[in-house]
Amino acid sequence: MKYIGAHVSAAGGVDQAVLRAHELEATAFALFTKNQRQWRAAPLTDEVISAFRAACEKYNYTSAQILPHDSYLINLGHPVTEALEKSRDAFLDELQRCEQLGLSLLNFHPGSHLHQIEEDDCLKRIAESINIALDKTQGVTAVIENTAGQGSNLGFRFEHLAAIIDGVEDKSRVGVCIDTCHAFAGGYDLRTEEECINTFAEFERIVGFQYLRGMHLNDAKSAFASRVDRHHSLGEGNIGKTVFSWMMKDARFDGIPMILETVNPDIWKDEIAWLKSEQRSAG
Repeated sequence: MKYIGAHVSAAGGVDQAVLRAHELEATAFALFTKNQRQWRAAPLTDEVISAFRAACEKYNYTSAQILPHDSYLINLGHPVTEALEKSRDAFLDELQRCEQLGLSLLNFHPGSHLHQIEEDDCLKRIAESINIALDKTQGVTAVIENTAGQGSNLGFRFEHLAAIIDGVEDKSRVGVCIDTCHAFAGGYDLRTEEECINTFAEFERIVGFQYLRGMHLNDAKSAFASRVDRHHSLGEGNIGKTVFSWMMKDARFDGIPMILETVNPDIWKDEIAWLKSEQRSAG
C-alpha cells in the first residue's frame, strides 16, 4: 500500500492541515508544526494537540502516513558553536512537538559546513546533533532528507546519508527521505526505468532500503547534476513521469509517506489521483 499526499498548509492550526489533506483525497501528508522561518514558536496547547489528534482519527490518518518537516533555519552541522547549539535546541523542540502530537517521524535537511569545516567533520556534527536530540525524546524517528547540494549543503550523495546514519547510536530511530528533484540535481539520473533501477540499486548498496522512511515526489526545473534545488510539477520538468510511475509499481516504496512538494497546489489533487491510478495499474 502506497501512502500518497502533499505538503499541506497548517495555517489556522495544525488540525487544519489534516482537513486539507483529506480534501485532496490524500492518504499521506506533510506539514510544519510551527512557522518554518522562525526560531521560536508558542508551545502547543492541550487544545491544539487534542484538535490535531481528533482530526487524524476522524480522517483515518495514522502517524505512519504523516511526515512533518522541521524549520529551514536549523543547521545541525553548523561550524560555529553558538549557532550549532541554537540549531540543536530548535531541533529538539521540533522532535518534542512531534512527540506531543503523536507523530513518529520528523523530516529534516542534514546541514551545511558553510565552507568553514571539512565535510567529514560536518557529517560527524550532524550525527552528534541527532544523538543529543534522540537521547532526550522517545518514539520519533529522525528522517534525514537528501539535498540537491546547493551551496555548502551536505546530503546530496548517498554516502553522506550513510555516514550520518553510521554516527547515530540508535539506528532504530534514524531513517532517510529521498527527494526525487534533489537526487536528480545531485547527480542521480531518474529519467528512464533503467536509470531508476541503477539509482536505487546504488541507494540499496550504500544506505539500504531498511532506512527509507519517506519520499518527496518532485519533478525538477533544474538540470541534471546541477546542484540546484528547483521543484516542478510531475511530468513538466527535466525528470519526466517515468520515475513516479515506476515507483508506484515497486513494493519497496510501500508503507511510507510519499509527499508532493510540486509547485502548483491547484493540481495536487490531480497529481495524487494520477499516482494512485499508476499504483492500481500495477496490480
